[in-house]
Amino acid sequence: MKLVGNKKIVLDKPGTVKIIPEEPDDLWSLYNLIVPGDTITTTSSRKIHHDSGKITGAARVKLSLEIKITSVDYDKVSSTVRVQGKNVTANEHVATGSFHTLTLEKNKEFVLTKKVWDSVAFDTLRESCNVSSSADLAVVVMQQGLANVFLVGKRVTTLCAKINGSSNNKFFENVFGAFVKHVDFNTIRCVVIGSPGSVKDEFRRFILSEAQRLKLKSIEDNKSRIVVANISQRNTHDLNEVLNDNAVLSMIKDTKVLPEIRVFKEFLDVLKSNSDRACYGSKSVETAHEMLAIETLLITDDLFRSAEIDMRHKYVGLVKSVKKAGGKVFVFSSMHVSGEELAKLTGIGAILRFPLPDLDEMDM
Repeated sequence: MKLVGNKKIVLDKPGTVKIIPEEPDDLWSLYNLIVPGDTITTTSSRKIHHDSGKITGAARVKLSLEIKITSVDYDKVSSTVRVQGKNVTANEHVATGSFHTLTLEKNKEFVLTKKVWDSVAFDTLRESCNVSSSADLAVVVMQQGLANVFLVGKRVTTLCAKINGSSNNKFFENVFGAFVKHVDFNTIRCVVIGSPGSVKDEFRRFILSEAQRLKLKSIEDNKSRIVVANISQRNTHDLNEVLNDNAVLSMIKDTKVLPEIRVFKEFLDVLKSNSDRACYGSKSVETAHEMLAIETLLITDDLFRSAEIDMRHKYVGLVKSVKKAGGKVFVFSSMHVSGEELAKLTGIGAILRFPLPDLDEMDM
């Protein structure tokens, strides 16, 4: 995401920034950044009807609109954000107070104004601008006759292709086609091929053989980045099993997705092996924080998009307070594979500094 101009925002103060989203992940960040009550200014087009006596008709007119947001939606397929709100600046074509819907998309500039840039909004903007958000990990999860190709970024996990086939060579050719289409080694730092049995090894050999035959230098030069991982027969569609494997974690050590994957695995491991040192659910986490017990807080961005302002402020305050007390905070995208799993556990959890065996009783 790119900021245009030299305007700077100040934490917990009103402010305005001009933004150009550059990657699909940027649109997801904007979905989490923009909330009802914010104001957006950008160009749009509107069909204008005219009647000049004898001639009537309609024409599309390009105009600048400033709207106060009432709702925000994200379209996963097109990676666009649609915002709806009331026009606050009158012009000859759109009356003040009329509703309008704007679409935010890649490379389209707009201006965002907030009454208050709270800590979560401030950090979301800063991280989106300081770190390239494009996916840098590709995962092919497969078994004989079935393969899914994923691109995993810091905020969004995308299923790029699903391939079915019976003939081994034709099946491999189709998966290879998807591989070539979606894996760009200019941004991808690691490719993991996961399967039960020998399918993964056979497909890796097929990739390298085809790359040599077709003189695909980008693949030949990066063959060391293509690694394999074993998965169980029962979980051939499970991206989580691949990413939570200790061997895979060491293979993807240079990718941007590693910190969230690693801390979520640690959270699950502590829940299983020493459950008194981990908790989940809003009440348990809040109680643990009151006792200054939180070492690491895990929270999904869904909780910051609550329609209830008080609820958003509650979680923003919790994040700020945990950091102030010396704890670490990881905000998980609900569009990311680890965030999806955390959402199944209420969307909030914590690894504790010390055991709290009676935490459930304290909540009552």
